[in-house]
This record gives sequence, structure tokens and C-alpha cells, in this order.
Amino acid sequence: MDTSALHNVPRNIGWIEVVCGCMFSGKTEELIRRARRAQIAKQRVAIFKPRLDNRYSLEHIVSHSEQTLVSTPVDDASEILDLSREAQVVGIDEGQFFKPNLVEVCEFLANQGKRVIVAGLDQDYRGKPFEPMPQLLAVAEYITKTLAICVVCGNPADRTQRKTPQSARVVVGAKDIYEARCRQCFEPPAEP
Repeated sequence: MDTSALHNVPRNIGWIEVVCGCMFSGKTEELIRRARRAQIAKQRVAIFKPRLDNRYSLEHIVSHSEQTLVSTPVDDASEILDLSREAQVVGIDEGQFFKPNLVEVCEFLANQGKRVIVAGLDQDYRGKPFEPMPQLLAVAEYITKTLAICVVCGNPADRTQRKTPQSARVVVGAKDIYEARCRQCFEPPAEP
């Protein structure tokens, strides 16, 4: 048997997976599912979230369906590099809350042979691409777009409707501030 071909088999290959969609579409739930499966496989998993996301817990990622997983809050994506040295799988929730350097951090981790899973909104409350998620989508090997159910008509929803008058791009909240809407029922706010 010729075993020379076995030496060309890639090892320690990393990649980036992005789970994106609107609010209430199950992005965090899917991140938790993937991370738990990796833990079951006895892989070293490290989960991170932006410190500003304190809606449900300071030290857990929490889905709207109340699933939880222990995480480390960070102020900047660059902190993830030192904190994930021993991890084989790195999960990052609420990717849209990070600065553009999230993309560089994820690429560095993947190039180090790590599986990187990022969940986040792909559109803001105006229906516009929510940086740095579009840039991350461009370099990811795997992309999952999740859909919610439109609260107005029941059709598949891919937009996040803000129900309050704030005009800041980032307003942390849940059902008290946002709801899922389809393309037809979405009502983009007037430009400021």
C-alpha cells in the first residue's frame, strides 16, 4: 500500500462558521448547539460575548428560549486571542457588537487550526448590513442564515423591527424593544 498520499492529508485545519439572521431567529441557540456537540466530542471549547450584552447574564450566552452556556465577556475581540490559546473551538456570540477587528481575530484563530463559530445579526434595525458581520460572511467557510417568524403575518422573517424611537445603531434589548418582521411587514425608520 502506498502511504505517501497520507502525508498530504491536511491536519489542524481551521475554519470560520457564521450563524446570522434577525433577532429571535435562533442564532444563539444554534451556537450553543454546536458548542455543546463539540464538548460532547471532548474538544476544548471557549465561548465569548461582548461585555455590553448584559440582557440576561453577565457570564453566559443566553438564547431567547433560555438555553445557556458559560462564556467570557470581553470588551474587544483582540482579548479573545489570549483567552482562547488552549481552545480547539471558539464560539463568539453577538458578533455585530464587536469592532471591525473581529474579522482579523477570527481569521487568525482559523489560521491557527481552530474552528471559529460566530453568531450575530446580519442587518441592523434599519435593514442595513450590520458591520462587521458582512465582512465576516465574506471570509467564512460555512454560513447559516436563520429565519424567525414575522409577528405581524406569520411568514418567514429576516428583519429586526425596533419598536422604540431610539436612533442609535446599537440599543441592547429583547422583546421589549424588538420584534421579527418579514420583508413586507418591516417598516424601516426614517433616516436621521
